[in-house]
Amino acid sequence: MEQDYKKILVPVDGSKEAEMAFHKAVTVAQMNGGHLDVLTVLDTKQFIGLHGGMLNGDVIYQLSEDAQKYLNELKEAAVKDGFPEDQLDIHVRFGEPKTVISQEFVEEYENDLIMIGSTGMNAVTRLLVGSVSEYVTRNARTDVIIVRTDVENKKI
Repeated sequence: MEQDYKKILVPVDGSKEAEMAFHKAVTVAQMNGGHLDVLTVLDTKQFIGLHGGMLNGDVIYQLSEDAQKYLNELKEAAVKDGFPEDQLDIHVRFGEPKTVISQEFVEEYENDLIMIGSTGMNAVTRLLVGSVSEYVTRNARTDVIIVRTDVENKKI
């Protein structure tokens, strides 16, 4: 059985683990001559309680702009390291990260692999809401690699 992944999804959230997954996904995509989708999902539910319980348009716009800037920085770094610019797309979505990553995005873009960092949350948050990577592993509609090492396979 050949593992020839051509459409790889890597979700990122700004954590060290997610960025390690991103760099490893760039390497895997290069080795396979594949396309890379880099996704961040903005979960607006985490902001309930701020601003009187509601997010106004300015806050949502700023969240989106910050996410877009972050993704552009990742893309620029990959292109600078030799990854073809036309083979890497960035995406910002709103919604529940668990379902957007494991089901909705993968269906829409027909990704054949998800590469995700082992965790992007602190222990308390994981306890309260559950790990996104655990959910994705159990519910994804495609293969999933949980990245626990860097490009040189050194532990994070």
